[in-house]
Amino acid sequence: MKSQLDLDKGKLTSKSSMDTGMIMNDESLDRVKQAIRDAGLRATPARMATLQLLRESDAPLTHAVVADHLSASGVDKATAFRNLSDLVEAGLLRRTEVGDHVWRFEAVSAKHNSGHPHFLCVDCGTVSCLDDVKLTASSQRASEKVGKVTEILLRGHCNDCL
Repeated sequence: MKSQLDLDKGKLTSKSSMDTGMIMNDESLDRVKQAIRDAGLRATPARMATLQLLRESDAPLTHAVVADHLSASGVDKATAFRNLSDLVEAGLLRRTEVGDHVWRFEAVSAKHNSGHPHFLCVDCGTVSCLDDVKLTASSQRASEKVGKVTEILLRGHCNDCL
């Protein structure tokens, strides 16, 4: 999955195997820039590209995938990791780990609200968000018996691996 991000011309272009390519208009860039500034961070081109990449993604991405996407723009792995950490600390991204000791990152938004479960394919390792799965009041009461639930992970076989 390769991506090309053009940060120098004021437009963000993202091309990957997941999408057909998208040129961010000034309004989209302004929203990303404002979100970063509202969180108390400088809106650098690398931070803007990182946040936009994760907002466009349908699934949490690893540091390696994010760094690979941003490398075409001259962003090195260390800078990518620092930006991910800064955006997590600022509350714009969420970090999750699914048992393989690899952090994955996703944008915090209405679509990816707190508490949604993830699905891990035990065959190919794909992690997907299960936005349509809702916790019921009874399931939340049951979890109170054991403590506070911070993440829910379902494991199984994805449609591609069946």
